[in-house]
Amino acid sequence: MPGALTVVQLLPALESGGVERSTLEIADALVRAGHRAIVVSAGGRLVPRLLETGAEHVALDIGRKSLATLGQVRPLRELLAREGVDIVHARSRLPAWIGWRALRGMPGARRPRFMTTVHGLNSPSRYSAVMTHGERVVCVSDTVRAYVLRHYPRTDPAKLRVVPRGIDPEAFPSAPWPDRIARIGVSAPYPRLGGDGPLLLLPGRGTRLKGHADALVLLARLRGDGLDARLWMPGARDPARADYVAELESRAAALGIADALAITPPTAAIANAYAASDLVLQLSRKPEAFGRTVIEALSVGRPVLGWAHGGVGELLRELQPAGAVVPFDMDALHAGARALLGDAAQRAVLHATMPPLVARYSLQAMQQSTLAVYRELAP
Repeated sequence: MPGALTVVQLLPALESGGVERSTLEIADALVRAGHRAIVVSAGGRLVPRLLETGAEHVALDIGRKSLATLGQVRPLRELLAREGVDIVHARSRLPAWIGWRALRGMPGARRPRFMTTVHGLNSPSRYSAVMTHGERVVCVSDTVRAYVLRHYPRTDPAKLRVVPRGIDPEAFPSAPWPDRIARIGVSAPYPRLGGDGPLLLLPGRGTRLKGHADALVLLARLRGDGLDARLWMPGARDPARADYVAELESRAAALGIADALAITPPTAAIANAYAASDLVLQLSRKPEAFGRTVIEALSVGRPVLGWAHGGVGELLRELQPAGAVVPFDMDALHAGARALLGDAAQRAVLHATMPPLVARYSLQAMQQSTLAVYRELAP
């Protein structure tokens, strides 16, 4: 079609994660808009899903941290020339270096345009600085934009574009509150989550950075107030992190809350998990670049309580200020939880207004904004 682009996205692999998900979502948007989408990576379990969109995959191991990876510069350069690529979009540091070196060896008239997306708050370094080398640099939040300008002050602010990550609102529909059917559904496999008291939800993998210990202390304090509160941590139970799970279970026993806690593998029905809950926690100890959990939960109509730093704090301050808590202040966290759980009128307003408010963070908005950046660079 006239004006059709060929866009190559670069990343280490297509196994799982937010970067990989965004790559597939943009490839799908490109194809549906009549463009050609090629993804270069070492491959992985998401390749079939990518191909289902009509995009193409080229297997090059451009993300392995080894000097041998430099050997992929020439094959990538040959691919870019052979396929008449218009834009190279790097989403990770080592692939960005390989892409940048490949482009430097191409004649100016045939050289594709180069852009990057900064998905995370990587440690500042010359290695990480490659993510600022794009002719356009997409930042997944205002937090990331500020981080880039603070740590790489030579970066031209005019080339930065803030494009928040997006969710499919149909995958996270507004649910009634309380949703007793959803609550019964999750308490069937996990009886500790039953009862009429509030259910707290902290989704996330089993790592200390996710703040599970803070959630345990909060649960103990709420139960000490006389509330029959329960806590579900889907994703925290991982065979590879058995010692960490044992540590959490020991801490829960010491706090006297073991019978009100479920530490489980990830759930495939996360939207239903939000619907079953009364309060969603986002307690990451390390500032995150965005905070997709916040958008997902608010789309379902559930309040979120989290440490007000990074992308999570940014979203909460904009969408639900009552849930933004001074980082690591356990008294403030306890007070915030009591307020969000105890004010029925406020909860009713939240439930009615939040889904429309998060429209800015829809998948469609993210796709359209990214394609608009491609059009800025189009030959």
